[in-house]
Amino acid sequence: MKNILKNRWFKFGAVTIIYTLLAVVWTGNLWMLLGLPLIYDIYISRLFYKYVWHYNDYFCEKYPLYRSIWSWIDAILWATVAATLLHLFVFQLYKVPTSSMEKTILIGDYIYVSKLAYGPQVPNTPISMPFVFNTMPFTQSTKSYSEAIKWDYHRLRGTSRIERGDVVVFNYPEGDTVLTTKRLQATPGASYYDVLRSYQATYGNAEGRSRLLEDYGIQVHPVDKRENYIKRCVALPGDKISIEGTALKINGVEVVAPDTEQHIYFVQTSAPLTEYAMRKAGVREWGGSMPYYYLTMTAEEEKAVEKMAIVESVVLYDNKERSLDFFPHSPLYGWTQDNFGDMWVPQKGTTIELNTDVLPLYSRIIEQYEGHSLEVKDGQIFIDGEVATTYTFAMDYYWMMGDNRHNSADSRFWGFVPEDHIVGKASFIAFSKGEDGIRWNRLFRKIR
Repeated sequence: MKNILKNRWFKFGAVTIIYTLLAVVWTGNLWMLLGLPLIYDIYISRLFYKYVWHYNDYFCEKYPLYRSIWSWIDAILWATVAATLLHLFVFQLYKVPTSSMEKTILIGDYIYVSKLAYGPQVPNTPISMPFVFNTMPFTQSTKSYSEAIKWDYHRLRGTSRIERGDVVVFNYPEGDTVLTTKRLQATPGASYYDVLRSYQATYGNAEGRSRLLEDYGIQVHPVDKRENYIKRCVALPGDKISIEGTALKINGVEVVAPDTEQHIYFVQTSAPLTEYAMRKAGVREWGGSMPYYYLTMTAEEEKAVEKMAIVESVVLYDNKERSLDFFPHSPLYGWTQDNFGDMWVPQKGTTIELNTDVLPLYSRIIEQYEGHSLEVKDGQIFIDGEVATTYTFAMDYYWMMGDNRHNSADSRFWGFVPEDHIVGKASFIAFSKGEDGIRWNRLFRKIR
């Protein structure tokens, strides 16, 4: 057995099989077959070693300093390659920055995101600095990647498909264009499109865009270099979604909310609320002053608060205020944060009738996500210069919402999430640290 394992033909055969299955069959890329001659040379012909690499061994034997330096370089190179491959194709860790998914996950949780679950993506920008996301360290706008080589969207086979209710990490759909510092400092978390809508509402479309470009610099990122968000997938391709008085309905049926789903409640009391009482009830977010307070609570916490002797009334906050801040940012739709839809979620290969009434819902898909030119002239819709009365979707789309419903910037604000923006499934909490230190009880907790 030892002789077999040491045999160079056995090693060549084993490596060739593994390489072919992973690099050719799994990726579906026949160009990767060009790696087989390299494997053959490493184990059989050894021409590269004979004419080039043997000098490295010679220097390592003759010069101790060279051997020491090379050992560090070799270790760093292999570690970088291994870590990069794991990050691209197996998993990544995601630190939760906001409270939009409380109580499911908390600020300071480090989430293990499985890329194998839905299938890892081949990177759009393969040339990039290892261990750096989209900007270089200590800079605000210096890109950490090169767009000299761009690859089209391609997802490898995964172990499952996205299911309704999954907690998903994805690239922020409105993160294609971001504000950078120029004359004005961008508000933290402000979307370029939010600021643009504000400018255009004040100055008009053309003048508003011009003034924004005077006040801010902008930077455009490819899909794989857009910021990561984490939300719960509440609607799948082909679903019809609506929200009525905070109640979510999918295909006309009200969805049973997860136990961790939170809403804002207005509470009136006969005596001041205390920090101790709130902690005992499990309430983490609250404010106001006696006799009126606002509390962010789950249904179970709301029942506990309602039973308090000093509580006179508890009323669920139902946002009925119409605003262009909500998707699809059109006066044709009077939707609000808690009263939204009825709306269809696009499905790959499905054709819809296209008119100026329905266009605001799908215009960003047509232009930004699926790369067509779009124009409306004299009431007619032109796609790629031709009159269009129908449109067939090239990708699947998803609807994402945070469990902390009144404190979540989600699909209600920026719309659909394309399939090519999906990063992976939030599987479990790998580590968690809050203001009071490490949360030991949250380590390795499965995310549901």
